[in-house]
Amino acid sequence: MKLFKRAKTVTIDGPAGSGKSTVSRLVAERLGFVYIDTGAMYRALTLKVMRKNVDFEQKGEIVKLSADLDIELIPSGTKEDSVRVILDGEDVTGRIREMEVTGNVKHVAAIGAVRENMVAFQRHLVRGLKGAVMEGRDIGTVVLPGARHKFYLDASFDERIERRLTELRAKGHPVTRAEVMEDLKQRDHADRTRKVGPLKKADDAELIDTTKLSVDEVVEKIIKKIEA
Repeated sequence: MKLFKRAKTVTIDGPAGSGKSTVSRLVAERLGFVYIDTGAMYRALTLKVMRKNVDFEQKGEIVKLSADLDIELIPSGTKEDSVRVILDGEDVTGRIREMEVTGNVKHVAAIGAVRENMVAFQRHLVRGLKGAVMEGRDIGTVVLPGARHKFYLDASFDERIERRLTELRAKGHPVTRAEVMEDLKQRDHADRTRKVGPLKKADDAELIDTTKLSVDEVVEKIIKKIEA
């Protein structure tokens, strides 16, 4: 892991609705670093599996798709989406955020060999960069355990529901609070209990409860810690 200690890497982990995507993008902008959204990678792979009509029980086929995934993450410059996600040359930024894809990500993310392929790809993205902010579920514990700065964002369950509901409705998705609550329950359970790369705070990561904090306040906390 010495390679990643040399690079100026910042890891930001946390559950859905904790604010990590927006915060990570803004921290990267402030520092002049590259922002890497690992969750978008798993969503893109899930979409590809669905488009190929591969059953989620066909783990071998999914592993093959993950080994040859043609994906680009391009800064979008908008608040709505932190990055544009290009899958096989097509912009699928909006498609990967739909509830159908969201509900199936857990099947793909739980496959050990898939995570191995994705982790290798994520580490490759960091090599040669002056600095990077990478966010996800297992970045500080598995992907970049030697990162110089690690953070874990969390918020109350009710707050995370409201944030996710607001986000989806702003994008035109007709969802109910009950649907979002059930989705978050399932995602939390899948993220925390999977055998490979579970959602977990790294021992050396700083915990930030974002429940009553604005995005700007969270960003400032992180920037001050990094620049201290």
